[in-house]
Amino acid sequence: MSEVAPLNIAPQGDAGAIADTPREPPVPAPITDQEVGDYREQDRFLPIANVSRIMKSSVPSTAKISKEAKECVQECVSEFISFITSEAAEKCQMEKRKTIGGEDILYAMATLGFEDYAQTLKIHLAKLRQHQTATAGASRDGAEGRPE
Repeated sequence: MSEVAPLNIAPQGDAGAIADTPREPPVPAPITDQEVGDYREQDRFLPIANVSRIMKSSVPSTAKISKEAKECVQECVSEFISFITSEAAEKCQMEKRKTIGGEDILYAMATLGFEDYAQTLKIHLAKLRQHQTATAGASRDGAEGRPE
């Protein structure tokens, strides 16, 4: 077999000086217009099927909901969720926490003027926690009663 000569890829100038200089972290490539175009606006929203199902449950069974109405509500609720979540995230960031909790959402809603909704959600959050506690207890009890 013949021996392959190594490629000299060192830049022009003193190679020793380059080794002593700290390297800059690589700069990420900017997002191109093509990539932005590929990102569908619908990907930012809640799934239309879920929005539609919730809307249908709120009207009489004989009522029809236009596609335009569904898309409008889809966009609005998605924006509302982002609005509330960003306020809650800001609170967490100030408190140096990484996880947004139910109380953070309630705080954000009250801060942004949605106190009436916050009260309703507070009740739902309490019910959810009761259910989770009961479910966890039931699964724990079931696991203890089984022989190994």
